Amino acid sequence: MKPETASSLLLAWYDRHARKLPWRVSPEDRKLGEVPDPYRIWLSEIMLQQTTVAAVKDYYDKFTKTWPSVEALAAADEEDVLKAWAGLGYYSRARNLKKCADKIAGEYNGVFPKEETDLLSLPGIGPYTAAAIATIAFDRHAAVVDGNVERVLARLDRIETPLPDAKPQIKRRMALLTPDDRPGDFAQAVMDLGATICTPKRPACALCPWSDGCDARKMADQEGFPRKAPKKEKPTRFGAAFVAVDAEQQAILLRRRPPKGLLGGMTEVPGTEWSEVFQKEHALSHAPFPAPWNMCAGEVKHTFTHFHLKVTVYKAEIPSQTVPESSDTWWSLPGDLEGEALPTVMRKIIDLANR
Repeated sequence: MKPETASSLLLAWYDRHARKLPWRVSPEDRKLGEVPDPYRIWLSEIMLQQTTVAAVKDYYDKFTKTWPSVEALAAADEEDVLKAWAGLGYYSRARNLKKCADKIAGEYNGVFPKEETDLLSLPGIGPYTAAAIATIAFDRHAAVVDGNVERVLARLDRIETPLPDAKPQIKRRMALLTPDDRPGDFAQAVMDLGATICTPKRPACALCPWSDGCDARKMADQEGFPRKAPKKEKPTRFGAAFVAVDAEQQAILLRRRPPKGLLGGMTEVPGTEWSEVFQKEHALSHAPFPAPWNMCAGEVKHTFTHFHLKVTVYKAEIPSQTVPESSDTWWSLPGDLEGEALPTVMRKIIDLANR
């Protein structure tokens, strides 16, 4: 199938079946002259990294209502941004989001650059995100390749090279297919095709505008693509967490994590380092201060990108005034916990302690 034919067929399909997404300008509205807001495209693309559309929608709505422009986000406190991000994961994205907003508001006078090379110089924007913003927000010709696009094109050409080694080949193919006219709509069309038709399991090939030209469909082995290299087994790390509760007001002692590293700048309960050699029987020797610590039944299990985690949880009810004062710790009342910048693993720990 010629690139011109492929792009024409897919754009015609997209005009009829485009997903309605809060950050997207529909094909109908584009024809009426409405243009995408680069701030909203950027925000959505950062949020969608390693995260699903369903998980992002509520966060996106909250962010755009709280900070409707890049200037508003630049004026926000980083702590408030982290609180709004809590639960979405991959927290370095939130810190880079704030840094990027600061740079655009300060150095670019609130105007997003249009070219990939300029976008790549901004905090938190890598090759994929730069291509997506340039193409979707500004209709620049760029090859936008996410997981959905990888799956669609790997099947279309029946690419035998496993991922991630196949990425350069897929990107070249996407660049060839992307038309000069409506490149932004085309990029979103391939993403939609992967999300709704060319799904990982049981793709709806009969509804696909590219079915006649799909090499994997011709061989009836669509679900075998994309090929993937064997996954390395994730190690398991262990640790302990100490949930101190004020005996009078039931407030919980919290502290802020260091600004760099895993969950940097987020809020946590005191705890140990997470290690593959952590010894549970020695956990109490790492308690943040003397208290009547009781081990809670069960343990918290959580999975990060590179490792699994198992945490033993201890709880103690104490008078708040017995805890040594520190600029990095504070007591949070039960009604205030929801608004704290607690990552999901910390909320699991507190939930276990409160059973």
